[in-house]
Amino acid sequence: MHGTDTIRPATGEISDAIVRVDGLSKRYGRTVALDGVSLEIRTNELFALLGPNGAGKTTLIHILCTILAPDSGTAALKGCDVVRQPRMARRHLGVVFQEPSVDDRLTVFENLNFHGLIYQVPAATRRQRIDELLALVELEDWRHALVRSLSSGMKRRVEIARALIHDSAVLILDEPTTGLDAQSRERIWAYLMRLRKERALTIIVTTHYIEEVEGCDRICVIDRGRILAVDTPAALKAAHGRELIRVVPDDAATADAIRAAYPAARTPGTGAAGGDGAIVIEADGDAAAEVFLKKFGGRVRRLSIDSPSLESVFLSLTGRELRDQPAGKRERTYAFGRRGGEHTK
Repeated sequence: MHGTDTIRPATGEISDAIVRVDGLSKRYGRTVALDGVSLEIRTNELFALLGPNGAGKTTLIHILCTILAPDSGTAALKGCDVVRQPRMARRHLGVVFQEPSVDDRLTVFENLNFHGLIYQVPAATRRQRIDELLALVELEDWRHALVRSLSSGMKRRVEIARALIHDSAVLILDEPTTGLDAQSRERIWAYLMRLRKERALTIIVTTHYIEEVEGCDRICVIDRGRILAVDTPAALKAAHGRELIRVVPDDAATADAIRAAYPAARTPGTGAAGGDGAIVIEADGDAAAEVFLKKFGGRVRRLSIDSPSLESVFLSLTGRELRDQPAGKRERTYAFGRRGGEHTK
């Protein structure tokens, strides 16, 4: 697929799109950050941009936020061109950036109130929204606490509340859970799901945590500045998901022999598997693992089998892993001794 192709769902053109991007391109010197990206995002949709660091996600977000101007192409939020009408576009937009942006010298209330003042939200409305949003993110008891005294997860919740003070129609979150513990990440997603239920809010999330996007309406897989696929999680897995066999060879000679026997095998460039010399083979039929073990079972340290997943979708589309994935999450794992006499399942 060429980068200038417009991605639309199989059911046809999106009639209620609130975000429209058409032929968007951006370079940093010789580096192509976006290569003719086109997409449409619906009103009240939970939409994920999924890709590794450097895929173009943040560049696209910065253009939608009017921080960057594209080299070519157009982007619009609720009908407002982000280049020609940036102030109008920002009226409809709430943003939570990857790096913390709240003022830690102010209290939680002061941060939210100041943001409302900038957007000229009337005083009575501002107070009401602050109360509602603090309740939503469970920070009512912290309204007068200095932000510097909060945990990273609590600061992120303040940023989500702040982004909604001016009643934005589109909420963009750029890697909102990076650096947070598992409990905080889970809470952030719970708040996002509540927001969708309680408001007619479009949420756009960028992430490289693949398990976080299973509940999204649609996922856009982006890599090296190009959109590779856009669809629901189920449709992506049906179209591109593969059962994958991952093996860690005993030595270089075995690795060479496996690649000779399986010419399409990959050595992912990123991720935990790629870091320990794993080779990834697409399973061809139900007996693929057994066939492999007959040939190489005594010459590998570890073998794991992944059922079709978004991880395998990304690997199938890009030829590399999205991020580290613990072996314990895989469906079946086998560990072998040097002589291959025993395995665990």
